[in-house]
Amino acid sequence: MEFTQQILLLGSALVLLSVLASPLSHRLGVPILAVFLALGMAAGSDGLGIEYHDPLSAFLIGNLALAIILFDGGLRTDTATFRVGLRPALSLATVGVVVTAGITGAAAAWILGLEPVSGLLLGAIVGSTDAAAVFGLLGARGLALKQRVGATLEIESGLNDPMAVFLTLLFLEWVRTGTDPGGVGVALQLLWQMGAGAALGLGGGWLLARLINGIDLSDGLYPLAALAGGIAIFAGANSLGGSGFLAVYLAGLAVGDRPLQAGHHIRRFNDGLAWLAQIGMFLILGLLVNPTELWAVAPQGVAVAAVLIFLARPMAVFLGLLPFRLDWREQLFLGWVGLRGAVPIVLALFPLLAGLPDAATYFNIAFFVVLVSLLIQGSTIAPVARWLRLDMPPQPQVMQRFELDIPAQYDYEFIGYRVEPDSAAAGRDPQAIGLPDHARLVAALREGRPLEPDDDSLCPGDYVYVLATPTDLNLLDRLFGPARPEETAFFGEFLLNGDARLLDVAAIYGLDIPVEDPGETLHQRLSTHFKGRQVVGDSLRVGGVRLTIHEMEGATITRVGLKF
Repeated sequence: MEFTQQILLLGSALVLLSVLASPLSHRLGVPILAVFLALGMAAGSDGLGIEYHDPLSAFLIGNLALAIILFDGGLRTDTATFRVGLRPALSLATVGVVVTAGITGAAAAWILGLEPVSGLLLGAIVGSTDAAAVFGLLGARGLALKQRVGATLEIESGLNDPMAVFLTLLFLEWVRTGTDPGGVGVALQLLWQMGAGAALGLGGGWLLARLINGIDLSDGLYPLAALAGGIAIFAGANSLGGSGFLAVYLAGLAVGDRPLQAGHHIRRFNDGLAWLAQIGMFLILGLLVNPTELWAVAPQGVAVAAVLIFLARPMAVFLGLLPFRLDWREQLFLGWVGLRGAVPIVLALFPLLAGLPDAATYFNIAFFVVLVSLLIQGSTIAPVARWLRLDMPPQPQVMQRFELDIPAQYDYEFIGYRVEPDSAAAGRDPQAIGLPDHARLVAALREGRPLEPDDDSLCPGDYVYVLATPTDLNLLDRLFGPARPEETAFFGEFLLNGDARLLDVAAIYGLDIPVEDPGETLHQRLSTHFKGRQVVGDSLRVGGVRLTIHEMEGATITRVGLKF
C-alpha cells in the first residue's frame, strides 16, 4: 500500500511539473517534448533514482499514447486542406521515409561499424517525423504557416508512421533471421498493411460517427465512446495485420469530418487526453534511458543526427516533392522541420524486445537523435519560417466558443467577443454592424447587464454573443477584434474582391498591368499563375504592386490584398 501511494504521488508530481514547465519551454523556444524527456531522465536511475527497465510496458504505453495522439490529430485535421497538402504529404510519408531511412541507414552503418542491413534498421527507426512538435512550437511563438506548408506537414505527420513501422519490422526480421525477405512478398505485405489500415480506419470511423450521432447519452459519455472506438479500430487493424497507426488516424479524420453530437466535448476531451498521453509517454521513455550510457554514444549520435538533419531529410524532401513543383522556400522549410519525436524511440524498443545483440545501441542512438533534433531544429523553426517568409499573421483568439447540438444542423455555435476600442463595431448600432448573412446577434452585455432598448451603439468593453458558423469567424474577428497592423503589413492597405476585373483595378490605382483578356479577374490571374494550387498568403508581383490572396472559399479566391 505504501509503495502504491508513493508511485501515485511521484507520478502525479511529474505530470504536474511537466504541465507547469510548458511556459518555460515557450520562452526558451524549446519544444515542450524535450522538457518532458528531460524530466523523465532527471527522475530516472541517474537522477532521483527511479529504477525502470521494462521495455515491454514502455512499448505498450507508447503504442497506446501514439494511438490517442493520432486519433486526436485526425479529429483536428481539416479535410479542406487536402486540396493542397494531400499529394505532397503522401509522397513524403512514403518515398520520403524510404529515402530518409536509406541515407541515414547507410551513414549509420559506416559510423557505427554495423552490417549494412543493421544500419538500415537504425535508419528506419529514425525515419518518421513528428510535426505535432512543430505546430506546438509555432503556436507558442505566435506563428502561423502558409496553408500549403502547414497542411503538408500536418498530413505527413499522421501518415508517415506506418511506413516507418513497416520498414523497421522488415529490417528487424532480416537482421534476426539473416534472410532476405524478397521483393514480391514485401510488396504484398506493404499493400495489405496499408490497404487494410486505410479500409478499417475510414470504414470504422464512418461507423463510429454514425454510432455517436445515433445514440442518446449523457454529454460526458460521448467522448469516452469516441476514444474507445478509436482505440478499438487501432487494435483491430493491428490484429488483422494492417497498420493500426494509419487506421486510427484515418478513423479520427472520418469522425472529425462530419457533424457530431457533443462534438465540442469530444474534441476538448481528446485534446486534453492527447497532452496527457504525450507527457506520460515521454516521461516513461525518459525514465527508460540511462543517461550515462547515452553520453557514451554521444559522438556517434551527433554524427548520425547530422546526416539525418542536413542530408537525409533535405534529400528526401527534394526527391519526394519533385512532381509537385513547390517553391524553393517551401521545400527548404519542409526539409528543415523534419523534427523527430516519440515514434523513433518507441520503434527503438523493437530490437530490445526481439533480443538483438546491438539493441541497446539502436535505442541509445535513436534517443540521442531525437534529443538533438528537438533541441537544434526545434529551437530554430520560428526564425527559419520568418526568414523564408512562410509565416502568416496569426489569427486572433476568440474569447468564447460554444458548439450547439442542434438536430440536423451541428455547425452553429455561440461565439463571444469583447468589443475592442479600435474595432470596426465600436460606436455602431448593434443591429446594423454588418454581420455575415447567416449570423445573428443574440445578446449584447454592458457591465453585466443586457443593453437597454435605447442603447443605439456598442461601446468598448461590451460583450457580444453571436450565433454563427465556423466559416464566419474571419469576418467576425475583423468586426469585433482589435485592429491588426501586422495583417495590413502582410496583405496590403486595400482589400479587393476576387471577382474584380484586373483592367478596372489597373485603371483605378493607375497601374501598368498588361491585360490580354478585358474580362480577366484577380481570381483568374492568380489561380492561373499558381496553376490551381493557390492558398491564402500566396502573392504575385505585377504592375508595381503585390497581390496577396486574403480569403478563399474552396479553390475560389474571394478577397485579394493590394500592397504598393
